[in-house]
Amino acid sequence: MRLTLDEVDYVALLGRLTLNADEKIKYMHQLEDILKYMDILSEVPTEDVEPMAGPIELYTPLREDVVAPSLSLDASLANAPARAGDYFKVPKIIE
Repeated sequence: MRLTLDEVDYVALLGRLTLNADEKIKYMHQLEDILKYMDILSEVPTEDVEPMAGPIELYTPLREDVVAPSLSLDASLANAPARAGDYFKVPKIIE
């Protein structure tokens, strides 16, 4: 597929790039090469291939949500640098 310099200018605009004349010609050839590879890929039969999010099947192992003993309130606040009653006291960051 042949690209025009106007199309290269448009792609550069989308990428917020400022290109000089030599760079435009260089990138025009590189983009043409990329489009040639895309044409080759479009010939690959993919009708029987299911869509997927990635090349590796991933899963998230989950554990049962079971109530278990945890720290007491005093134990969890024991090392707090500042405390306000039953809560951690932190500096105000929103005015």
